Amino acid sequence: MRVKYRCLLGSAAIAMVAGMPAAGETLDEAIASAFATNPQLDLQRYETDIAREGLEQARSGGRTTVNVSGSAGYEYVDTTSPFAFGLGDRPIASAQVQAVQPIYTGGRVSAGIRQAKAGINAAKSQFDAAEQDLILQVVTAYVDVRRDREAVAIRKNNVDVTGEQVRAADDRFEVGVVTRTDVSLANARLEGARAALAGAEASREASEANYQFLTSLKPGDLAPPPPVPPLPASLEDAVAIALDGNPDIEAARHSERAASEAIEVARAQYRPQINIVGTAGMQETYGDATQRDTRVSAVAQGTIPLLSGGLIKSQVSSARLRRNQARNQIDVLERQIRAQVAQAWFGYDASLRSIEASSRQVDAAEIAYEGAKEELAVGVRTTLDVLDQEQQLFEARLALVQSERDAYVAAFRLLRAAGELDQPVPTGASLVAE
Repeated sequence: MRVKYRCLLGSAAIAMVAGMPAAGETLDEAIASAFATNPQLDLQRYETDIAREGLEQARSGGRTTVNVSGSAGYEYVDTTSPFAFGLGDRPIASAQVQAVQPIYTGGRVSAGIRQAKAGINAAKSQFDAAEQDLILQVVTAYVDVRRDREAVAIRKNNVDVTGEQVRAADDRFEVGVVTRTDVSLANARLEGARAALAGAEASREASEANYQFLTSLKPGDLAPPPPVPPLPASLEDAVAIALDGNPDIEAARHSERAASEAIEVARAQYRPQINIVGTAGMQETYGDATQRDTRVSAVAQGTIPLLSGGLIKSQVSSARLRRNQARNQIDVLERQIRAQVAQAWFGYDASLRSIEASSRQVDAAEIAYEGAKEELAVGVRTTLDVLDQEQQLFEARLALVQSERDAYVAAFRLLRAAGELDQPVPTGASLVAE
């Protein structure tokens, strides 16, 4: 497998992973907490345990079974024979031990064992998929909280700066430099900034609630996430890796093998069954004279199905249909995963380009905003011009934050589609490409 590091390019990307203090709750800690406490994994663990019990049940079909039975009660005996003894009421008791050892089951037991093993492998792959889904969810929730907190900080700054513009507009109005319209425009922008801040705070609360649901941790100071792990070198490599190692496809392939073995289990009912049956029994009759009868036998018992009323044929047909359904499911998953890989790949590339463009936009907007303020002081620009430049600057900063988040999540979506999220997020990966 050929992989390389693909980095978040530009100073904006570096800010994503290094722009905040290193102290605080880490992404690795969040993932570990989710693994320890999230109920989603517990549900899938039960499925794996159930599949393991299925293997024991399949193996039991080839093992010796022993049954003990007994009875006790009264019987009444009457006869018209002139020579008879022990007539009337009398207590009786009997006991029997029977052991059955299958010798030939027509392949039913061996096929059932193979079916159960395939079921275990399918359950393990599904558990792996659940783990990777949880990692992706935690990573997304983690960077969502950081993004929304940064957005709130930007919105608060926007309110503060716009408030300063309102005060400046009031001062200029008092000295007759600007009109009432300029003051109203500044006030309108301030109220809009406050409304946007309220929306950003609501988004932050929602992100923090989702993070707490996934990890059982109340989000504190979240440390910068680690650099993006190694990604496939090309889209073709990513697709090949995904089709080979995606746990959802692996689970579907194991399920298809289990369905194929179910056909053999059903077919085995057409074949003879041979068992060795050993029986030991005793019966005692109580009365004027206690009588005890004992018997021991060991026989080979064989059965050959001749007519089942169409039941076995229907069971075989049903098993074939389930196998065909499992094969179609594999085809569907392969198409879905190809699409997921392509979406994540191109989404990641687009986010990288967006980071570069947004970073340049922020730089240009900062220069334009400072210039507009200076030109307003000398009467070249209007208050509206300054407010427009201010708004563009804050929107550019928000776009940069969103692009950083999108790039990070897209990288992990690509890894999830490829089935490469089965290990904790690396903390020492290099940020430099290649």
